[in-house]
Amino acid sequence: MKISISYPPLESEKGIALLSQNRQFQWFKDPTYIYPVVPAYAATLLSKSGFDVFWDDGIAEGLLYNDWLDRIIKEKPNVIAIETKTPVVKRHWKIINDIKENFKKTYDGKFEPAVVLMGDHVTALPEESLLNSDADFIMTGGDYDFSLLGLCKSLDNANKPELSSNQKVNLPKGIYYRLNNEIKNTGKANIEENDLNLLPFIDRNLTNWKLYAYKNGNFKFTPGTYMMTGRDCWWGKCKFCSWTTLYPAKTFRTLSVKRYLDEIGYLINDLKIKEIFDDSGCFPKGKWLKEFALGYIERGYNKKAVMGCNMRVGALNNEEWNLLKKANFRFVLIGLESMTQSTLDRLDKGIKIEQIEETVKSAKKAGLQPHITTMVGYPWETKDDAVKTIEFAKYLFKKGYIDTLQATIVVPYPGTPMFEEAKKNDWLLTEDWDRYDMKESVWKSPISNDDVLKFTQSLYTSALNPAFVIRKVFSIRNISDIKFLFKAGKKLMAHFTDFKG
Repeated sequence: MKISISYPPLESEKGIALLSQNRQFQWFKDPTYIYPVVPAYAATLLSKSGFDVFWDDGIAEGLLYNDWLDRIIKEKPNVIAIETKTPVVKRHWKIINDIKENFKKTYDGKFEPAVVLMGDHVTALPEESLLNSDADFIMTGGDYDFSLLGLCKSLDNANKPELSSNQKVNLPKGIYYRLNNEIKNTGKANIEENDLNLLPFIDRNLTNWKLYAYKNGNFKFTPGTYMMTGRDCWWGKCKFCSWTTLYPAKTFRTLSVKRYLDEIGYLINDLKIKEIFDDSGCFPKGKWLKEFALGYIERGYNKKAVMGCNMRVGALNNEEWNLLKKANFRFVLIGLESMTQSTLDRLDKGIKIEQIEETVKSAKKAGLQPHITTMVGYPWETKDDAVKTIEFAKYLFKKGYIDTLQATIVVPYPGTPMFEEAKKNDWLLTEDWDRYDMKESVWKSPISNDDVLKFTQSLYTSALNPAFVIRKVFSIRNISDIKFLFKAGKKLMAHFTDFKG
């Protein structure tokens, strides 16, 4: 039985789709390709269980849609699994219908793959995609690896990918499907029951890891790759985060320190990886963090590769920041979101304004390179609130407390508390999912859509002050510094067109 894990090309004048492993979706003119860790674990589990696996990322490969469609038809997989998100789900519905129609034509109706949709949007609205496309299965929950293996085993035992009224198939929890023209489901996905330590090391060659090793703005040293020790965030309460739909806070799990270090050793020693970014929603803290950092140093990995991670404001003390630096951490991504305390409270960030500067200052003092994330376009924030966030970003750059920044427009994704609040308060301007792509504001706000776009661009220009630029020039020590600054500058210029009105 052949399984394809697919990212069909999404051709658009808006740019390249940043779809895989993204908590927020964007079209980028200068793409960053993120290695999708959980689907890669899925491919590895399936392969080790005897399935024929085809890793099919038409986006990262730069394929044209028709070329991709011809290839998938020739590959003839029994199951095609596609990760989707809100802004592209309607495109995926059309692609699924196209897949079905072309397979029928090519094989005279004698062969048709089962198509599986997975992701945060379909976890929030599972029946919607069955009503609007020819998808066969909707997989809810974030553990695509365990769930897809369970689904494929069930289908293989049934000896065919289709369900019919006289078949009894033991599907895993969290699956939606049609039976006798009715939508059925197997109950809620119990992801907390899955033990991450039972996962094998990702087969990076099977999953074409080099596609993602170079074209990524987070990597200063290449080849680089991604890992996830946790699923997903130990805080897990931020009301805007689409991945809380996949991984509620109570389900947070991690690999053991030893298991995690062993897989890192494989990346460093066998694949010669130079930089690793852990994309857990927030890197573990406390005892786990200390044991990991000391183990990383003891094994000598800190002399061979640098690391980066996501971290929360106020999560670490100075001793822990210094320990990360000793373990050769470089890049640390910290969610700021807004400089208005009432906004942080409404988002359930669990932080205070005064902690933000203290956190990035401590990280920078330890020798790390902090990167902050910011958002504009909240339906309750005024222009003055947005300007306050922009001015604070400028201040942080001027003081040298941060090195880079990511600016986004707030999007209320289905399944999040923010979406429910927007529905309750009649804030939404549209539920046309195509428009939830961060090219505009999709809800009512005191700030006009043009101003939202301008403010987003202003956040990116906040780095362009003489003190920051001069400091960066004088920080150059080698050719790697020059290449990274050039790449960062190119990304910065591209962001102006990403948010062009």
